[in-house]
Amino acid sequence: MSKMRLTPMIEAAVFAALAVILDLLPSIRLSPAISISFAMVPVFIVAFRWGLRAGLISGFLWGLLQVVLGDIYFLTPLQFAIEYFVAFTFVGFAGLLYRPIQTSLKNGNRKQLLMWAIIGVIAGSLARYFWHFVAGFIFWGEYAPEGQSAVMYSLIANGTTVLGAIAFCSIVIALLAGSLPRLLKTNQPAWNADRKAS
Repeated sequence: MSKMRLTPMIEAAVFAALAVILDLLPSIRLSPAISISFAMVPVFIVAFRWGLRAGLISGFLWGLLQVVLGDIYFLTPLQFAIEYFVAFTFVGFAGLLYRPIQTSLKNGNRKQLLMWAIIGVIAGSLARYFWHFVAGFIFWGEYAPEGQSAVMYSLIANGTTVLGAIAFCSIVIALLAGSLPRLLKTNQPAWNADRKAS
């Protein structure tokens, strides 16, 4: 395995572990199962540095580590798979913004970097919380207040969470992009491009 392939895999694993650590820090807790934090930031960093594949792997590993550590809410096997493997993996969709972010870094254009990074945060957050929303109305709908539909209950709970997460993560990513832009930069091609070339 080439060093160019090994580096993004190692970073994906290390940053997934960092996401777990950040998730253990105090956060805004809306209910026992719903909280707002900036724990997605490490996965965003991997996605912005290495692209979609590395971002998806880092998100998957984060979900796997949550399961290993027992930080889960389990109703059914399908709900478990959706909320811990699918949803966490989808945070890596921020990697779709890899090219414009790396181009902005290369050109030293901080305004564009900030814009693309925040769009990446929004994309990864919405991708993740779409699956929590789906699981919410299918599996958690019975907990909706009387007279409120399961869909509306899930939309309110997950909508509030995703908006808070986008705000928190955007602030942290903006601070990193402004003060430590090299943290988001790599001089190697995206992992996807590297695999095609080798």
